Amino acid sequence: MPRILYVTDLAYEARGRRYCDEDIFLTSRLREDFELALCDPRDAAALMEAFDAVVVRNSGPVLTYQDAYDAFRERATATGARVYNPLSGKADMAGKQYLLDLSAAGYPVIPTVDDVDDLHRLPRTDRYVVKPKLGADSMGLEIVTGDRVRDLVGEGVLVQPCIDFAYEVSFYFVDHDFQYALYAPHPDRRWQLEPYEPTDDDLVFARRFIDWNAIGHGIQRVDACRAPGGELLLVELEDLNPYLSLDALGDGGRDAFVAAMKASLHRFLGA
Repeated sequence: MPRILYVTDLAYEARGRRYCDEDIFLTSRLREDFELALCDPRDAAALMEAFDAVVVRNSGPVLTYQDAYDAFRERATATGARVYNPLSGKADMAGKQYLLDLSAAGYPVIPTVDDVDDLHRLPRTDRYVVKPKLGADSMGLEIVTGDRVRDLVGEGVLVQPCIDFAYEVSFYFVDHDFQYALYAPHPDRRWQLEPYEPTDDDLVFARRFIDWNAIGHGIQRVDACRAPGGELLLVELEDLNPYLSLDALGDGGRDAFVAAMKASLHRFLGA
């Protein structure tokens, strides 16, 4: 069977979620099709050449091990290692610059700027979201009033209006195939998720970003919010190590996801 190095930080403590439970479940099922070994993200560069592919899953915010991650990317690129998701991702894998690019290109994204001279381009609001371009898992994120936002805008920082959205919703894809959607009906409880039945328009919205990112194989999560006007706006496109919230699905939903991931990995290894 193909040999897979599964990268996960089982000790990472996420607010409101247990990443380790998800990876314990997934690896228990992937072993049906693959020879599998788990490793911490800090060890991936040293170990990966003994495997047919590296699967990056719940490895935690890269900021906490930036040097090790940079070394992993450099070694994977130099050796031609198969990494899943591929390192060509243009979204969160490369930082938050894509939010600026997509916003400027007219995509349905929360309006985003990174220059104090561009603040006038944002909708007028009493509160702003300020977050680092290389942030993850809300690290460094602040919600500030209008009289403070100018003092915080600087290199490496994004600014967005703080939107009073109805709810957040996430769309989960394997390769370019939609798998399921979950939403947080209570905005103050982001990780209390429930199944969401997307409309055709919802899926058109989500697929625009999957198509834009152009990753042939891998797992992506499109996070959006339902704005006051009823439209969906992109919050982020997670293409590095998206948490899947599989515990919010029933047994049938989890089985379907595992089957899709296995099929994707087989295609990836055979490409």
